[in-house]
This record gives sequence, structure tokens and C-alpha cells, in this order.
Amino acid sequence: MNVTLSSEAAPVTATWRDYLALTKPRIISLLLFTTMAAMYIADAHRVTVGLFLAVMFGGYAAAGAANAFNMIYDRDIDARMDRTAQRPTVTQLIPTRHAFLFALLLAVGSFVLLWLAANLLTACLALAGLAFYVLVYTMLLKRRTWHNIVIGGAAGAFPPLVGYTAVTNHLTPLAWLLFAIIFVWTPVHFWALALLIKDDYARVGVPMLPVVHGDRATVVQIIGYTLLTIAVTLLPLFRHEAKWLYLGAACLLNGLLLAGSLRLYRKLEKRFAAGLFHYSMLYLALLFLALALDRSLLH
Repeated sequence: MNVTLSSEAAPVTATWRDYLALTKPRIISLLLFTTMAAMYIADAHRVTVGLFLAVMFGGYAAAGAANAFNMIYDRDIDARMDRTAQRPTVTQLIPTRHAFLFALLLAVGSFVLLWLAANLLTACLALAGLAFYVLVYTMLLKRRTWHNIVIGGAAGAFPPLVGYTAVTNHLTPLAWLLFAIIFVWTPVHFWALALLIKDDYARVGVPMLPVVHGDRATVVQIIGYTLLTIAVTLLPLFRHEAKWLYLGAACLLNGLLLAGSLRLYRKLEKRFAAGLFHYSMLYLALLFLALALDRSLLH
């Protein structure tokens, strides 16, 4: 029996897992949770199984498209950062053209699904969040100013608007409060992460706050935005949009968030930055859950 050996390895074909990686599913999970919670915050009695599933799929597709476009645009700096060097857009396991078509398909599919299953306003808000993340944050701000995450972070505040309008077909002051909570929370969350990976950002010249102004200034900003976050999260109570269940949860969660920020200021160590980063994700999820339960059970 003759065996022919080839000196060249067979080309590796991208799998569905590689395309899934383009969407950054771990990041999307928190966005989807705020979308889901916002639906029940708006009006739990009007959330049907069909609408819920459509908004979850549509919301995932919109956020996934934004992340895929981000990977395509940033593949030059991703190649020089340790945590992103193996992304399929960098290794070209998924060619740029294929990644672009995949992202475009997700964006169009999301818009159509949300329009048909919910309403046009919901579809437009999801598309606006996608466009803001790609055009404003990724292409305009990220490589130019340390304010990138303060302004560009608004993209992550669109999901609750999507969930809210999917149920109501209009925006209310409460919907904008949900947007504001995520908007002021984002710097706390992201700058805690930036403290951990500032060397990567410095290597590629991305002016994240710790790179430009140092760790101590970053922690001071984190504390400032923590206080602002606390203030904004109490506004639903002052507007009589929430009751005692949310009050108790907000007080506990905000107390722990402030304690984590102050601990990081007293001891500027990576383990405390990591602790604050991980807690900030749990904080946002539990806060939205508490408000959803409060309005579903007590209103």
C-alpha cells in the first residue's frame, strides 16, 4: 500500500464556533440580560413567549454584528495585543470578506426580525446602538481620546431601550433612566478592566485612561462615576417608579460597589481591580433584576 505524505498541512476551515466567537457571546450575555429585564420593567403582562424570543435573538444579532464589525476594523491592533491576538479576524481563520458578510447578515436579520416581531422603533434603536458602537466608539473615538469609553460606552446603554420599546412601542422617562444607569456605570466597569490590561493598550497606542493619566487618576475617576451611578440608580425611587424591593437591592448593591471602589483607591492592586470588574457585572444584572421584580410584583 502506497502512502503519500504532504509537507503542507491541510487548510483549517472555520467552524460555527469561530463565527460565534466573532459576536463575543460573553460580552453580549450581560447586554441581553438588561434587554430582557427592561421588557419586564416596561410591562411584564405584555411580554409573550414569542416576543421575548424574538427580542433575544434580534438583540443578540445586533450586538453580535457590532462586535464582528469591531473585530474587522481593529484587527491591526488586535494582532499586537496578547488577549486578542488569536481572534479569527487576526489569524484570518475567517477571511475579512467573510466576516464582513456575516456581520452584515446579522445586522439586516436583526432589523427585520425586530421590526416584524416587535415594531419599527425597536428595530431602529437596535440599529442605532450598533452604528454608535462601530462608527462613534470604534472608528472615531477609541484611538483618539481617553474619553472614548465615556462617550462610546453609550452604545452599551441601547439594549434596555430595545427591550422597553419592544413591549411599549414608545420611550418614557423610565426607559431613559435605564439608559442613563448603564451609561454612568460603564466607566466604572471598563476602567477597572483597563487597569488590568493597560500594557496591551499602551503597546498599540490606544489612549485608555490608565495609559494617558495613570492608575491613580483612573481610580479617582472610577470613584466619581461610582457616586454618579449611585445617584442615578436612586432616581426611579424618587419618580415613584419603584418600591421597597428595589430600594433594598439598590442600597445593598450600591454599598458594595462603593466599597469596592474605595478599596481599590486604598490599595491599588490588580486583584482589587479584578474584583471590582467582576462585581460590576453582577451589580448591573442584579440591579436590573431587582427593578424588574419590583415592578412585576409590586406595581
